Parts: sequence; C-alpha cells; structure tokens
Amino acid sequence: MYARSEPAQREPDSSARPPLVRELLLVAGLFLVYKLGRQAANGHVEEAFRNAGHVWSFERAVRLPGEGAVQALLLRGDTLVHAANTYYATVHFPATLLFLLWLYRRRPRHYVWSRRILAVLTGAALALHLLFPLAPPRMLDAAALVDTGQVYGPTVYGDTPATDSMANQFAAMPSLHFGWAAMVAVGLIVATRSRWRWLWLLHPAATLLVIVGTANHYWLDAIVVSALLAVAFAALRPPHTARPRVHHPWPAIPVPSAATALARAGGPR
Repeated sequence: MYARSEPAQREPDSSARPPLVRELLLVAGLFLVYKLGRQAANGHVEEAFRNAGHVWSFERAVRLPGEGAVQALLLRGDTLVHAANTYYATVHFPATLLFLLWLYRRRPRHYVWSRRILAVLTGAALALHLLFPLAPPRMLDAAALVDTGQVYGPTVYGDTPATDSMANQFAAMPSLHFGWAAMVAVGLIVATRSRWRWLWLLHPAATLLVIVGTANHYWLDAIVVSALLAVAFAALRPPHTARPRVHHPWPAIPVPSAATALARAGGPR
C-alpha cells in the first residue's frame, strides 16, 4: 500500500513581506499626503463652481442618469439616508486599512502590488484635485440636490468650505472614495481563490450609490477614477499566484525477467 500525500497548504511567503516599521511609515505617509494634498487644493471657489457647471452640463449632454434619481431612493426613509451618510463617513479609511493589513499578513506579494496601485492612484487623484477643483453636486444650484450629510447626519464636512479646516470640499474630481473601494475589491479578488470572492464587488457598488446619492460626487467622478485605476493596473501587473503542486507517487511496476517473458510468449521459436 502506498501512502496518499496530502495537498500542500499555501503559506504566506514571508520572504516577500517587507519590514513592518517601514510599511507603517509608508502607509501613514500615504494617508498624510492624501490629507495635506486635499487641504492644499482648498480655495478656488469661483473655478470650482464653474467646473461644476461644466461637469453637470456634460453629463446631461451625454445622457448620463441624473444623480437625483439615486438620491430620491435614499430619501424614501430617514434610516436609509442616515445609513448612507454613515457609510460615507466611516467605511472609506477603515476598509482600506484593514485590506492592507490582511494582505500584509496573508498575501505579502499582493500587498506590495496593492500598496503601489493605491499610491499611484492617490497621487494622480491629488494632481487632478489641484488642476481641476470641483464643487460637489450638493453645492450646485442647478442640480437641486439635498446635502444629506448636513440635513440628516452624520457629516464629515463643515457647514461651509470656508470654515472647513479638515477637508477640501472642492476635491470631488476624481472620487477616491470609489477608487479605493474598487481597489479593495479587485485586490481581494486577485489575491484569493474562494468562489465567493466576487462578492467583494458589492463594496464599490455600494460606495458608488452612496457617493452619488448623498450628492458628494458626480457620476463622472467615479468614471474618471476608474480610468486612472485601469492605467495603474496596466502599468503595474499583479504578482502571479502559483497553485501548489500536489505530488502523486506512482506505484512501482514490476519488470518481468527475460525468462518470464519468454515463458509468457510460449518459449523460444
């Protein structure tokens, strides 16, 4: 009898895991640049509202669905719109941070790739925030939308952009809320093999409905960040995930001797 070998379990490649302290500093620096970059782009009020009018007119010209249709669904009940505001305010950063922590521990190679994608995406987005300040649809009179954060709560912004020292309310284009959510979903789908992994796409889907329904972003904000993410994916390919090889020993096959072979063949002729 031959012992049947057990399939090898895939263990994280510790040699691919970068030093923890260095990564903590890098990730902390990424978040700091994100916050400081958004604040540096503050101001430009007239330009931000002028750009908002252009974006709104462009969306209507290409017949994108109105943001108001999504908001109307949220406004059917106070509980639903409050949940959307809470999702917008509390899920963005923690979900991305937990995603990076899990990859660092379980999929080090995918962690490095994902961190690079997020860094490139965030840098490109911050550049657009500086070059194209954009007032969100909740501020645009032509949109006639409700500022759900201020009306129903909770909100992450001050009453007016002039008094908001924590965030740049004119950094709507592109939406890093949606970009990071899409990266979390794609990163987990690429790094895992579960048949249920495609359910991670619910995160960016829910984020898209939330950012549009709360009138914090236009559809175009999500489209642009998706294009940036596609460019980053094309430039930085994910690591190859090798499937573990399972060794199946072959049973020994007895080789007949010459005499046995002649006997079976009926003797010499």
